[in-house]
Amino acid sequence: MPTPSSLDDFQRDFAAALLGEATSAAAQALAAQPGFAVYRNTVLRGCIDALAANYPTVATLVGSEWFEAAAGRFARAHLPRDGSLAAYGEGFAEFLAALEPATGLAYLDGVARLDRAWTEVHLAADAPVLAASSLAALLPMELLDTVLVPHSAARWVNSPELPIFTVWRRHREHARLDDPLDWRGEAALLTRPGAAVVWRAIDAGAAVFLDECAQGRSFAIAVERAFPAGSVVGNDSWLPALVAAGAFTRLEP
Repeated sequence: MPTPSSLDDFQRDFAAALLGEATSAAAQALAAQPGFAVYRNTVLRGCIDALAANYPTVATLVGSEWFEAAAGRFARAHLPRDGSLAAYGEGFAEFLAALEPATGLAYLDGVARLDRAWTEVHLAADAPVLAASSLAALLPMELLDTVLVPHSAARWVNSPELPIFTVWRRHREHARLDDPLDWRGEAALLTRPGAAVVWRAIDAGAAVFLDECAQGRSFAIAVERAFPAGSVVGNDSWLPALVAAGAFTRLEP
């Protein structure tokens, strides 16, 4: 039975051979075995296909040839950590943001973040949804000192300068793609109040508010940081909209 150190060495050599980066004698011996190239190609093919399935909007935007080249580079640097590829691709948006050929597509990493948010919401654990009545039962001073805990199946993405949500939702909703774009910042919230993932546009301030809630800030502090100088984007409907969308799971003092 191999010792832990020898097992580590074998796994390291196996990964190097799998990625075509064999430098040690052991890794080169593995890569030279008949059929190993077929196995290597099968593994990479599986990773690329999983990325295409988990980032469908990105794949559609850039086309199959471009996507496969980028996905192959990502897969070689980020092998799956789990036998299931349903959640594979964490960090792909950041990878695209740093990828030189993608510099002409400024919105691509933002769209990838939304694709990733959809996957995470889809796979998130079930949890109770905060009822509006629970929030309404609080006195104003109680609310100020209360933390609204985001739901495990809630994700939000904010792009201060680019219309990433419009680009993303047009593809997801099979809408017209040639309609003019309003080139301004957008934010979006994805939740799973039932069995299916749903999405909606939210204000940038609401996205910051959710960021603060996720950090455990009280309602008073979260509002102050999300809406400086007391501005609440011209209306007071943003909080009921978040609650109705299922953005929160419970209240904490």
